[in-house]
Amino acid sequence: MLRQPRKRILSLMVFSLPLLIMILDLVADGEKAGPENNSPRLVNIINFVRECEPRVDWITPEVLYQTVVEQIKIINQYNFKATFLLQYDALIDPRYQKLMKELPADRFEIGAWWEIPQPLVERSGYKWRGRYPWDWHANVGFATGYPPEEREKLIDTYMQDFKKIFGYYPKSVGSWFIDAHSLRYMHEKYGVVASCNCKDQVGTDGYTLWGGYWSGGYYPSQLNAYMPAQNAQNQIPVPIFRMLGSDPIHQYDSGLGTGNQSVISLEPVYEKGGGDESWCRWYFDWFINEPALNYAYVQVGQENSFTWKRMSQGYQIQMKILDELARKGKIVLQTLSETGRWFKENYQVTPPTSVVVLKDYSEKNLKTVWFNSRFYRANLLWEQGTLRFRDIHLFDEKVVSDYLKKPGTSTQCFYYTLPLVDGFFWSSTEVVAGLRFKQGKGKEIRGGELVVDAFSNGQLSVRWPTDSSAGQISIQFIENSIMISAGGRLKNDWYLELNSAAQAELPFYKIEPERLYGQFKNWPYIIRLKKGQFVKGESELLRILPKNGQIILDLSFREN
Repeated sequence: MLRQPRKRILSLMVFSLPLLIMILDLVADGEKAGPENNSPRLVNIINFVRECEPRVDWITPEVLYQTVVEQIKIINQYNFKATFLLQYDALIDPRYQKLMKELPADRFEIGAWWEIPQPLVERSGYKWRGRYPWDWHANVGFATGYPPEEREKLIDTYMQDFKKIFGYYPKSVGSWFIDAHSLRYMHEKYGVVASCNCKDQVGTDGYTLWGGYWSGGYYPSQLNAYMPAQNAQNQIPVPIFRMLGSDPIHQYDSGLGTGNQSVISLEPVYEKGGGDESWCRWYFDWFINEPALNYAYVQVGQENSFTWKRMSQGYQIQMKILDELARKGKIVLQTLSETGRWFKENYQVTPPTSVVVLKDYSEKNLKTVWFNSRFYRANLLWEQGTLRFRDIHLFDEKVVSDYLKKPGTSTQCFYYTLPLVDGFFWSSTEVVAGLRFKQGKGKEIRGGELVVDAFSNGQLSVRWPTDSSAGQISIQFIENSIMISAGGRLKNDWYLELNSAAQAELPFYKIEPERLYGQFKNWPYIIRLKKGQFVKGESELLRILPKNGQIILDLSFREN
């Protein structure tokens, strides 16, 4: 069990002077270490397993099975802990049953992968509507394509058969996306304690998840499993962890102006991501060494549909790196349910977390800071001496998912939160949207390197010295707000300005000095200023002016 570190109290007995000095030095070093060194770096190896892959002829059930065999082999080589999540068609396959039962229970967890294949539907008494025995289209391959009462029956069938095979109910469940009704039912009836879902993405396989808790775990709203809850009484008490390890700098902007994103992630099948050793070492370097609020989390692993032939190089690279880090005590390897239990023991509501990357692996030399809380997420991007808010999205537990009480009929699936700044959807191939730091008559402020500090009270501090000694801009990310201030000659000569592509459909319909009114997907929301002023000029979309050198955005205000 992980617990937050506490200062050690030494019982001074009889030590030799050199030994005493050495011990005191170690204690002093530990107390001087910043909170980023006191936040555990949690790693889950999660592989999810299908029995069939209809999209590629040469990917046979045997190829899929041997992929899992190879994954297990290398995990055993390093004596790691890992989680395998079984889709129903794999669950009922005797080969997978035998393979999983032979795994050491103290290191391997078997859970549920919640995509819906033909055998599960038919054994639950329903007619299969898919094109193949497993169909990735959202209206047949995911629980969101079924009415709530059918979802419950599908869950009952899976859980009962899982228990017949393994003698217990699974404690963890994963899916590219999972609905709140299903997750709550799994928790209340079968005791599921942890879940995982896909990273943020636009259009991949027809699935769009955008604006959510960017990295780590969150307690979802009872009305919307993609939306973090703000209050314990309105949350499902099952943390959902974001999968796949997005590139914190480059994933967001991939595909600007096209309406779809490419994939730059830790998945070992991708040659320009998790399949490249230099990229992987860069990823784990910032994961281990940069400031992180409370904890840092990443999922490693791959679905067997990508096959061992395609993933083996990247998979072996990552296992080697994990072994190096584990031997040095830099990471904590857990199963998914272990991480879920740890999360619940330590956090009654979703805690603030951060991702900080101040060194780019590419020649663009970009830097980024992500902040997540139960109220909002925000992202800063430093580019060629300029700084902008690339993204700010609000969370509201009252926003009802489209799929809560009725099935989705589209082959696609969409989950969103509430945008204040959307650097992807509001951009084009010519214009990159953002909330930018400016001065005077529209000159963009330029500055030097970012300095980032994480504090034990859940606050993240970003300091940005500007050019020509004009002053420093400070940004404080707090659980419910963002405080921005400037000193020196900049104090009374700066502001924030939003820009977007001409064709972008912004949600704002009313601007008052202290309130900005928006409506997104029929849901109204308000952003309130505790300090500063919203204004709309003739040419710009929106400016936020400081008061006495400071802007305070209240991102916890919910009126509806």
